[in-house]
Amino acid sequence: RTDCPHIPQQLIPILSGNPLTLRQLAQRLGIKPTEAEDDLRHLVKSLVHGEWKLVVTPACCRKCGFEFGPDKLHKPSKCPECQATWLTEPEMEIVRRDA
Repeated sequence: RTDCPHIPQQLIPILSGNPLTLRQLAQRLGIKPTEAEDDLRHLVKSLVHGEWKLVVTPACCRKCGFEFGPDKLHKPSKCPECQATWLTEPEMEIVRRDA
């Protein structure tokens, strides 16, 4: 749960070497995607000075190739360039900083 202080640390082994979309992560944790996004944002803050970092493979448009920023953790609704809705979901993974 989002109100559980241990969830962010539980994300490290789940996402370490295993890229997942926000929806897949939420499903694995048994929570809503918005809660998973909140937990990920909290984790990013707690990882700032640690040995791990969150790497985001950004969402992109499958029609024109537009790539969204890595700060967008959920799937956008449409492409700002061509207005298409055929978009990939961003994937998140935890990696060691020295890797």
